[in-house]
Amino acid sequence: MPHPDRWGWADAERLIDNETRVARDMKKSSKSARLNIDGKEFDLPVFSPTCGPDVLDIRSLYGDADVFTYDPGFTATAACNSTITFIDGNDGILLHRGYPIDQLAEKSHFLEVSYLLLYGELPSAEQLEDFEGRVTLHTMLHEQMVNFFRGFRRDAHPMAIMVGVVGAMSAFYHDSTDVTDPWQREVASIRLVAKMPTIAAWAFKYHIGQPFVYPRNDLDYASNFLRMCFSVPAEEYEVNPIFSRAMDRILTLHADHEQNASTSTVRLASSSGANPFACIAAGIACLWGPAHGGANQACLEMLREIGSVDRIPEFIDRAKDKDDPFRLMGFGHRVYKSFDPRARVMKQSADEVLGLLGIEDNPTLQVAMELEKLALEDPYFKDRRLYPNVDFYSGIILDALGFPTSMFTPIFALARTVGWISQWKEMIADPQMKIGRPRQLYVGHGMRDYVDVESR
Repeated sequence: MPHPDRWGWADAERLIDNETRVARDMKKSSKSARLNIDGKEFDLPVFSPTCGPDVLDIRSLYGDADVFTYDPGFTATAACNSTITFIDGNDGILLHRGYPIDQLAEKSHFLEVSYLLLYGELPSAEQLEDFEGRVTLHTMLHEQMVNFFRGFRRDAHPMAIMVGVVGAMSAFYHDSTDVTDPWQREVASIRLVAKMPTIAAWAFKYHIGQPFVYPRNDLDYASNFLRMCFSVPAEEYEVNPIFSRAMDRILTLHADHEQNASTSTVRLASSSGANPFACIAAGIACLWGPAHGGANQACLEMLREIGSVDRIPEFIDRAKDKDDPFRLMGFGHRVYKSFDPRARVMKQSADEVLGLLGIEDNPTLQVAMELEKLALEDPYFKDRRLYPNVDFYSGIILDALGFPTSMFTPIFALARTVGWISQWKEMIADPQMKIGRPRQLYVGHGMRDYVDVESR
């Protein structure tokens, strides 16, 4: 085992101290809310965050008033305090540790953003070099894991393989599963960030029946992933820098997105004390749901359904018809009500990739470009702010790079892993952490007596 300093121990220790301080110093606002239940009044404290709306503190409500709150989907409930990511959907804002996502995507790169998410600050040149070195030196998988991959059916979906392999990492890396040990948490974090591209690429290779390609230490993170996906032993493969940059931006723009379903799943799993590999596997399983991680796949499938440029007006008319269930995928966003701040940067990469490849022989990409143009000009979409979102452009790029739609969500999981780990580390270090236990509004039968089978 390397010396602790080689795992960035000093950086991890500073982050733990900072997050403990944030939790300790969280102050109640001077405001409060008063709740009246059957003539009894209860004062609810109010917290004021750095950004965003105030939050009612209802932790004592059940004990004081014998009532719960009802919030299906937890869409109006803050389940934690966090210093990692802030989203303002009304104004199209996404910040990582206070830095706007468009600045990070344009000026930074994925591993630097990963360091920011994991440790709270942008690294110095020396810190970044050390972090990149630690990640690079741990991209290989335990050789016995090759046998684990080969245990899956030949037509297994890459996401099924990723869920199984990541969960099985706890059987191969016993020295980084103790969540009470900050050093082991750091070791597990580096291992997951480093090995996830190899796992995703090998899931792809297994899915298409090609031999596994091992990582190379002389390539950057995105280039290494592309090479492991597309090179074959029969010939040399050189990664195009435009493709590598586009992949790096896809990873950067999907690295974290606050308390979404998969991130909340990781936090809930980790609240039980489960090992980090099990928690990240739980996040991957949640991301697999089509309502969460499959948006860019759904967008590309829609483009293929349209089929040709001359059919676009027909589908735009259908999208405007409130009685038609058809919806244009990749336009608008549940969170961002004005525009998706990630989309502009992703559009730039899409234009660069398509400019290099050309779209003359690809009807799907021809449809995508024309649909984008018409939708941006159409008053119906402009008035409703239904602009192309990050999923629209990322789906186009991944298709142009040669990935099948079955790999879109695994690449999303690869990108989001560092966000999950950052949220997991933050939660473990939080002195207020307790096991998650949502309550319910029970609407079933009241108590009734058992009836013997002969009398039913």
